[in-house]
Amino acid sequence: MKKLTLIVHADVEQALADVLRGMDQVTGFTFTRVEGHGAQDSRDPALSARDLVVGYTPHVRVDIVLEEQDVDGVLAALERSHCGMTGRCLYWVTKVERHGRL
Repeated sequence: MKKLTLIVHADVEQALADVLRGMDQVTGFTFTRVEGHGAQDSRDPALSARDLVVGYTPHVRVDIVLEEQDVDGVLAALERSHCGMTGRCLYWVTKVERHGRL
Protein backbone atom coordinates (compact mmCIF):
# COMPACT_ATOMS: atom_id res chain seq x y z
CA MET A 1 0.00 0.00 0.00
CA LYS A 2 1.05 3.58 -0.64
CA LYS A 3 -0.18 6.94 0.61
CA LEU A 4 -0.46 9.71 -1.95
CA THR A 5 -0.41 13.15 -0.36
CA LEU A 6 -1.32 16.25 -2.35
CA ILE A 7 -1.13 19.91 -1.33
CA VAL A 8 -3.39 22.05 -3.52
CA HIS A 9 -4.72 25.59 -3.42
CA ALA A 10 -8.02 25.68 -1.55
CA ASP A 11 -9.95 27.04 -4.52
CA VAL A 12 -9.75 23.68 -6.35
CA GLU A 13 -11.07 21.61 -3.44
CA GLN A 14 -14.56 20.93 -4.81
CA ALA A 15 -13.40 20.20 -8.36
CA LEU A 16 -10.70 17.87 -7.03
CA ALA A 17 -13.21 16.06 -4.80
CA ASP A 18 -15.43 15.46 -7.84
CA VAL A 19 -12.50 14.05 -9.82
CA LEU A 20 -11.39 11.76 -6.97
CA ARG A 21 -14.93 10.46 -6.40
CA GLY A 22 -15.02 9.44 -10.07
CA MET A 23 -11.91 7.23 -9.85
CA ASP A 24 -12.45 3.52 -9.25
CA GLN A 25 -8.97 3.18 -7.68
CA VAL A 26 -9.80 5.78 -4.98
CA THR A 27 -12.01 4.26 -2.29
CA GLY A 28 -11.76 7.31 -0.04
CA PHE A 29 -9.71 10.38 0.75
CA THR A 30 -9.22 12.94 3.49
CA PHE A 31 -9.08 16.72 3.11
CA THR A 32 -7.31 18.78 5.77
CA ARG A 33 -7.11 22.57 5.63
CA VAL A 34 -3.53 23.84 5.80
CA GLU A 35 -1.74 27.16 5.31
CA GLY A 36 1.07 27.53 2.80
CA HIS A 37 3.88 29.66 4.24
CA GLY A 38 7.01 30.63 2.34
CA ALA A 39 8.31 33.01 -0.26
CA GLN A 40 5.36 34.34 -2.22
CA ASP A 41 5.67 35.31 -5.86
CA SER A 42 3.44 38.31 -6.50
CA ARG A 43 3.06 37.22 -10.14
CA ASP A 44 1.36 33.96 -9.11
CA PRO A 45 -2.24 34.23 -10.42
CA ALA A 46 -3.47 31.91 -7.66
CA LEU A 47 -2.58 34.48 -4.98
CA SER A 48 -5.41 36.78 -3.94
CA ALA A 49 -4.94 40.23 -2.49
CA ARG A 50 -5.72 38.66 0.90
CA ASP A 51 -2.93 36.07 0.44
CA LEU A 52 -0.42 38.81 -0.34
CA VAL A 53 -1.45 40.85 2.72
CA VAL A 54 -1.57 38.07 5.32
CA GLY A 55 1.50 36.28 3.95
CA TYR A 56 0.09 32.79 3.48
CA THR A 57 -2.27 31.00 1.17
CA PRO A 58 -5.06 28.62 2.11
CA HIS A 59 -4.37 25.10 0.90
CA VAL A 60 -5.91 21.68 1.24
CA ARG A 61 -3.91 18.57 2.05
CA VAL A 62 -5.35 15.44 0.47
CA ASP A 63 -4.37 12.01 1.77
CA ILE A 64 -5.27 8.93 -0.29
CA VAL A 65 -4.31 5.33 0.52
CA LEU A 66 -3.89 3.35 -2.69
CA GLU A 67 -2.75 0.00 -3.93
CA GLU A 68 0.84 0.37 -5.09
CA GLN A 69 -0.04 -0.42 -8.70
CA ASP A 70 -2.69 2.36 -8.76
CA VAL A 71 -0.46 5.31 -7.80
CA ASP A 72 0.85 6.14 -11.28
CA GLY A 73 -2.60 5.80 -12.83
CA VAL A 74 -4.18 8.12 -10.27
CA LEU A 75 -1.42 10.70 -10.76
CA ALA A 76 -1.85 10.52 -14.54
CA ALA A 77 -5.62 10.89 -14.23
CA LEU A 78 -5.20 13.91 -11.97
CA GLU A 79 -2.87 15.51 -14.52
CA ARG A 80 -5.47 14.99 -17.25
CA SER A 81 -8.41 16.13 -15.11
CA HIS A 82 -8.17 19.89 -15.72
CA CYS A 83 -9.61 20.54 -12.24
CA GLY A 84 -7.45 23.63 -11.72
CA MET A 85 -4.46 22.15 -9.94
CA THR A 86 -2.00 21.96 -12.87
CA GLY A 87 1.21 23.69 -11.81
CA ARG A 88 -0.32 24.40 -8.38
CA CYS A 89 -0.01 21.01 -6.70
CA LEU A 90 2.77 19.41 -4.69
CA TYR A 91 2.63 15.70 -4.02
CA TRP A 92 4.58 12.89 -2.45
CA VAL A 93 4.13 9.15 -2.11
CA THR A 94 5.03 7.20 1.02
CA LYS A 95 4.93 3.57 2.00
CA VAL A 96 2.11 2.46 4.30
CA GLU A 97 3.49 0.00 6.83
CA ARG A 98 0.09 -1.04 8.16
CA HIS A 99 -3.48 0.11 7.95
CA GLY A 100 -6.84 -0.98 9.23
CA ARG A 101 -9.80 0.11 11.30
CA LEU A 102 -10.16 0.23 15.05
